[in-house]
Amino acid sequence: MYRHRFSPFRVWRETPFQKGHLKFIILDLIKEKPRYGYEIIRALEEQSQGMYAPSAGVVYPTLQMLEEMGLITAAQAEGKRVYSITDAGREFLVKEGSHAEEVKGHIRDRWVNVGERRKFMNQVRELWVLIGQEFYELTPEKKKRIKEILEQAYNDIRTAAK
Repeated sequence: MYRHRFSPFRVWRETPFQKGHLKFIILDLIKEKPRYGYEIIRALEEQSQGMYAPSAGVVYPTLQMLEEMGLITAAQAEGKRVYSITDAGREFLVKEGSHAEEVKGHIRDRWVNVGERRKFMNQVRELWVLIGQEFYELTPEKKKRIKEILEQAYNDIRTAAK
């Protein structure tokens, strides 16, 4: 399995959705009120507290697919395509309700601890910066001691996470 090299400065760009799941979330957002594409992107970013913002290259093809399926319609309003749910879209959400709720539950669970995760990542980022700023001025003995501390912290965290 491929893993990204860790960097506390890397923005989380991976999708929290499995293939085909985004359509349920987008359809549910449009059910709340008619929306245009960028508004959907912003709503998803807000729901994830800034941890995930889908690209236009993901959202617009999904909107097109939903439109082709007859689940939404699009109309021009103030120079923007505004998407509205159709009766077929509402029926689809009812018919696929348990699956849609499962997807929404998965997303809620994934994003529920975003604030806490952000605090942890900020602490890691601060540590990263501190070590980077001080690295060249450290004696070999201090570097060795910091390495020991980091190794112990890594092992303790790994054990605690199991």
